[in-house]
Amino acid sequence: MFTRRRPVGKFAPLPIQRLDSGGRVDQCAGDEANVTSPPAGPAPAMLSGPILAVTLMGLGMITAAVVGRLRVGVVLALFAGAGLVLAARLLGMALPHPFSTALALIIASFSFAARGTLFAGAYPGRGWMIALFVVGGEAAMLATATTMPGVLPPWLLALLPAQWASTAIQTALTGSGTRAAAAQLLALAGTGAVTLLVARLLPRRWPYALMFTAWLGLSALVLHANAAPHPDAGSGRHGAASSPTASG
Repeated sequence: MFTRRRPVGKFAPLPIQRLDSGGRVDQCAGDEANVTSPPAGPAPAMLSGPILAVTLMGLGMITAAVVGRLRVGVVLALFAGAGLVLAARLLGMALPHPFSTALALIIASFSFAARGTLFAGAYPGRGWMIALFVVGGEAAMLATATTMPGVLPPWLLALLPAQWASTAIQTALTGSGTRAAAAQLLALAGTGAVTLLVARLLPRRWPYALMFTAWLGLSALVLHANAAPHPDAGSGRHGAASSPTASG
């Protein structure tokens, strides 16, 4: 009664019919159905470093610039950083290197607060405005590097203390600890110490040359460390080298 129809040319899989939520027939051709997935963005765990870095920079630098005291900026930045880490822990985020995380938070807070102290001494009454401008600029560049990796060149990212802090914190949280971000931690500590020295020697201007020389030299160290092979490469873990802010 019925004759079987022979397929012509390449075999085409039979369409599979299913009903969607509105009761309409939705057809797809078996395994060859086109499935469109949304573009993948940065993983939530990989945003912890940039978020903490911007928080420490904002509170530490701006507070120190307002009150003119290093300790106040460091303490407030550390409280904010510890609160964010505790909130992440309560939400289920692992903390494989607590000592490394604490060390990165302390060094970053000191470095940012030292810059705020310099702004307060160099521009009395207006230091907080300079600090706000610096925080806004570095935060914008850090957000660009995190959401759009590869847009900013690596040499530009290597000049940003916010990127140093982001990489150091991110490595401590999800990578192999502070050893993989030793260059970033050294750069933060070095620039913080030199900046504090300049603030102590105000109103002398010659120490500024020392500060900028140290900043450029430590930035070159960070750039070299980012270009070097990373111990975590090929291991599947997200270390500093796999961070969007570290690779640029």
